[in-house]
Amino acid sequence: MPTKTITLAALLLSTAAPVFADGELNLYSSRHYDTDERLYSDFEAATGITINRIEGKADELIARMEAEGVNSPADVLLTVDTSRLERAKDAGVLQSIESDILEERIPASLQDSDNQWYGFSQRARIIFYDKANVENPPLTYLALADPAYQGMVCHRSSTNVYSQTLLSSVIENHGEEAARGWAQGVVNNFARDPQGGDTDQLRGLVSGECDISISNTYYFARAIRTDVDGLPADARENIGWVFPSQDAEGAHMNLSGGGVAAHAPNRDNAVAFLEYLASDQAQQYFSAGNDEYPAVPGVELSPSVQALGDYIGDTVNLSEVAKNLPLAQEIFNEVNWK
Repeated sequence: MPTKTITLAALLLSTAAPVFADGELNLYSSRHYDTDERLYSDFEAATGITINRIEGKADELIARMEAEGVNSPADVLLTVDTSRLERAKDAGVLQSIESDILEERIPASLQDSDNQWYGFSQRARIIFYDKANVENPPLTYLALADPAYQGMVCHRSSTNVYSQTLLSSVIENHGEEAARGWAQGVVNNFARDPQGGDTDQLRGLVSGECDISISNTYYFARAIRTDVDGLPADARENIGWVFPSQDAEGAHMNLSGGGVAAHAPNRDNAVAFLEYLASDQAQQYFSAGNDEYPAVPGVELSPSVQALGDYIGDTVNLSEVAKNLPLAQEIFNEVNWK
């Protein structure tokens, strides 16, 4: 069935009938959030395009697209974290596109230098701490390596993409030598071996296993909005947080984004879908539905995200940060960050 090009204005029309009633989009997604259903259904209602989804882990989807080659049915890849987006680019499963809408709405720091991927939502990676035990929490990422916090810090493993991207940003902002010293200092300050996900780092504060931890904001904001096991309201009252490096580079931002598949059979629909994700309607839902920060400046935040307060985010170019990923893994191995 032929594809059609759609303007963003058409996508946002509130009409009883779809803009047109043919076409499809094959979406490969590693975003595992039930709340994304609203994004897909709104796009289908506005365009008449049917979204066919294949979901899985990012590395599995990228490997699948590689194996499928020119016969891949994939039109769009959605995934989480700059490292995975860059991995997809390096694997040759994405293509460069031209879109005035995306160029205008998505900040340059949140898109690939070759226009192969774009960020559509963000999470600040910040410092959480036990207010009863930590009188002077670290105010910067580098301060996490201060010997004053020995035996107090919980963190995820070095194999986790959030850890890899954070160290990659430290390399970009402070240089390789400072990054090596920082990684070693954090390892020296571990309260336990790296383990679990971001919510587990927050639960470590509640259980008393650690006094300081790192987590993406949306895990804590979600607990504000709805019940999360191990993070009851009374326990959250004892947890403080710091948006790090507000007098320096700003808070490190993790990205969720996507790109058009290298051999997309429905390329025009794929570009239209990415443009839709940059619309105010979709951007607001990233915040309201999944407690994330929109990528587009000025879009209203959900109450759970607003509750975390104002902050300055790091505007370092994430495409440049991604180039440091091999060095980051090398440093992790050298300092025995498990």
